[in-house]
Amino acid sequence: MARRIPLAVCFLSGLVMFAVYFSSHPVAEVINLSVPIYWQIVFAFTLIIGVISYAKNNLNAIRRRQDRPYRMVSLLGFAAMPIAAAVWGIKADTPFIWIFENIQVPMQSTVFALLAFFVASASFRGFRARSLPAGVLLVTALLVLMSRTPLGNVIEYLPDAADWLREFPSMSARRAILVGIGLGSLTTSLRVIIGIERTWLGGEK
Repeated sequence: MARRIPLAVCFLSGLVMFAVYFSSHPVAEVINLSVPIYWQIVFAFTLIIGVISYAKNNLNAIRRRQDRPYRMVSLLGFAAMPIAAAVWGIKADTPFIWIFENIQVPMQSTVFALLAFFVASASFRGFRARSLPAGVLLVTALLVLMSRTPLGNVIEYLPDAADWLREFPSMSARRAILVGIGLGSLTTSLRVIIGIERTWLGGEK
């Protein structure tokens, strides 16, 4: 019974939204205007669940002596930001803005800087010309990269070749990927609405 009610709600909600999408009835327009409001309510509850889960997992890890210093700093920042916002506000020259600009922003910049090294490493492994498709990928990537450098202004036809690669072969590949994503999303949505996919309930059965 505990699983049948969520499955029934999911089925009815999916059926209503499917009918509303293809309908021009005034009731359908009212539903389309009301759905974003309910999404915000659901998002607020999921945010609360995420906050509780985050704090609970870190506290359990501290009790098990797993990465204690990092967990404690994480919980300290987790508690300091909302307290600073509630006490001093979020305007300029407040502790909240100071923490954001001097701690959070540098940490985000550091993470993005590290991602550049991971991308470079993955590109080095992916662009090894071990086969014909890998060789084509390597030549294409080099042409596009060189077209964005001062060398692209020296070689006459290099920018035009790079633009052609982006507008035709690359665009067709991206459209094929988007079609695959759309079909996969549609299949997953139907499985969830019908009740075949039940992992969102906390199990496979």
